[in-house]
Amino acid sequence: MKKNNFDYRPKQLFKKQITLHMFVLSGIIYLLIFSYVPMFGLIMGFKNYDIIMGVKGIFTSEWVGLKYFKEFVNDFNFGLLVKNTVGISVLKMIFTFPLPIVFAVMLNEMRSLKFKKVVQTCSYLPHFISWVIISGISFRFFSSTGIINTMLMSMGIVKTPVPFLNSEHTYWALVVFLDVWKEMGWWTIVFLAAVVGVNQDLNEAAAIDGAGRLKRIWHITLPCIKPTIVTVLILALGNLFGGGLSGSNFEQSYLLGNSMNKPASDIIQTYVFQVGLTQGRYAYATAVGMIQSIISLVLIFGSNFAAKKISGNGLF
Repeated sequence: MKKNNFDYRPKQLFKKQITLHMFVLSGIIYLLIFSYVPMFGLIMGFKNYDIIMGVKGIFTSEWVGLKYFKEFVNDFNFGLLVKNTVGISVLKMIFTFPLPIVFAVMLNEMRSLKFKKVVQTCSYLPHFISWVIISGISFRFFSSTGIINTMLMSMGIVKTPVPFLNSEHTYWALVVFLDVWKEMGWWTIVFLAAVVGVNQDLNEAAAIDGAGRLKRIWHITLPCIKPTIVTVLILALGNLFGGGLSGSNFEQSYLLGNSMNKPASDIIQTYVFQVGLTQGRYAYATAVGMIQSIISLVLIFGSNFAAKKISGNGLF
């Protein structure tokens, strides 16, 4: 008779599962080295640390308190940076959050298994393409001599090329479109797993009672996957300043931003990169990045609290 895990003593069970524990340990070590140890550097945001002119270290530099935090809030770019960061992220949330849910339900309703697999594979493959490659593809498609403008002009829809890449008026729509194309299929996997886990007896009983497909989706499928939807929504809201579900604001703004669309593409992350690495103001950049992290933390706790009050489901 095969023994289950409850038949082993803790020491024997640990030896039996040593391989699994090694996998867990590697993940813990990764988090410690790359997530927790670097947090000691946050003290830099409260000190007058200058890597170029100063000879003192981070811990021995002069304490300046909230000097750099006040400087960022009073910066003339503060309003523009916050507007662009929040605006782009909110638009991504509006379009990239519900679409994977709809797409997952549509895939689940497909009768042809082969066609379903082909569609699902084609939809999540762009997730594995880096933003560097996607930016190159974007130049091929959306430049003034690109494929899109060539088609529009040949069809007589426009007389002059549309400045998709060089206009502040089209930048937000472009980055949201690219983010949806790249990430929708990947997040569909999460929601599709939840949809597949729905008890089919409920759907069969509803079908016998005369409920159509749309009613079964609305009254059975969506309520059953509500915990998954709430969890993903909380994580997305926590990453709102980073770019919604995918957190891709920095990559897009850095690769697709230029002097022509800067009023729409300049965000907090690119500002931190510029003042930190380009100008060497590491203390100031640390303070700005900390402000963004604190806001994200507040959003996570706030959205989790609201979700628990409204729906009874939360992340923790």
